Amino acid sequence: MAGLFIGLMSGTSLDGVDAVLADAQSRDLAFCHLPFPQALRHELLALNSPGDNELHRAALAGNAVARLYAQAVGDVLAQAGLRAQDVRAVGAHGQTVRHQPQAHDGTGYTLQLINGALLAELAGIDVVCDFRSRDLAAGGQGAPLVPAFHAARFAQPGQDVAVLNIGGIANLSLLPAQGPVTGFDCGPGNMLLDRWCQQTRGTAYDAEGAWAAQGQVQTGLLARALAEPFFNQPAPKSTGRDLFNDAWLQAWLNGNACATADVAATLTELTARSAAEALLQVLPGVGRLLVCGGGAYNLHLMARLQALLGPRVLVSSTQARGVAPSQVEALAFAWLAQAFVEARAGNLPAVTGARSPRVLGALYPAGH
Repeated sequence: MAGLFIGLMSGTSLDGVDAVLADAQSRDLAFCHLPFPQALRHELLALNSPGDNELHRAALAGNAVARLYAQAVGDVLAQAGLRAQDVRAVGAHGQTVRHQPQAHDGTGYTLQLINGALLAELAGIDVVCDFRSRDLAAGGQGAPLVPAFHAARFAQPGQDVAVLNIGGIANLSLLPAQGPVTGFDCGPGNMLLDRWCQQTRGTAYDAEGAWAAQGQVQTGLLARALAEPFFNQPAPKSTGRDLFNDAWLQAWLNGNACATADVAATLTELTARSAAEALLQVLPGVGRLLVCGGGAYNLHLMARLQALLGPRVLVSSTQARGVAPSQVEALAFAWLAQAFVEARAGNLPAVTGARSPRVLGALYPAGH
């Protein structure tokens, strides 16, 4: 059983924790999702912006995240009928509350809240976390980290393949038949649309994109959104709530009296358009786009992507490789934990801009 790993991921969508039990070949053996309790979710969202007593609140939030992660570990172990000692290591991403690479002092920082020591105590398994900081120290963005895993799991010999992960932020992995794997964050994924749903409808998200499908894209608003300088920045690049947040949303709307469904349609089109245009610019010969993350369940978004990409084949990760879209990122962090244990580099300098490959993560051994 020494070849088993658990990956834990909670992304910028702030919906909760995904946990995957995987073997050494990155095949998922068990999965669970635990939603964030409302109070914790609100606190994590608040910690994305400056506020009072941040150090104290962030420390307690990190403890709370560790406890929820430990519960998720217990759930996947129970599903598989295994014990903690059957698992080699846990790869725990933590909850990003700030991401400012190369800013301020040239190195910048990225902050994922997770008390790795507490998680190791509660789970009784070695914990690997803080995956992004070493890449930053080596001059990189610290993100995205999933392209290396996408290459290992989804590349097709002799074919140009791309992977679009649509979580809170959308990122592309480019897996060409010839040449190096590359990738970058291409813009907002579900994050802005989710916030619009929460603010105007009191729902967590637009289920299957049904609401946005009722609206009309506002071309002026879309053009203003696409004028955001991030979209024209060259890779390597990464982003998060430091840019695409409530303030960005309010400034973008700027008093426009649109129907709420029209805003939803326009935000959905922003995600589709920014991803499709980025893909066609950097890998125009691609014939196949594999989509994962929560956005793969948004039928309207998938339809818009297909319309923008024309004859190219658009498939979910389930159709392509039998991996549910909601499980891919957690599986990536199981893979990164395995890479750490085996002293293999987890980053791709062509993606993050780091000076060279680095082993990623910090180890908190299990308590005995």
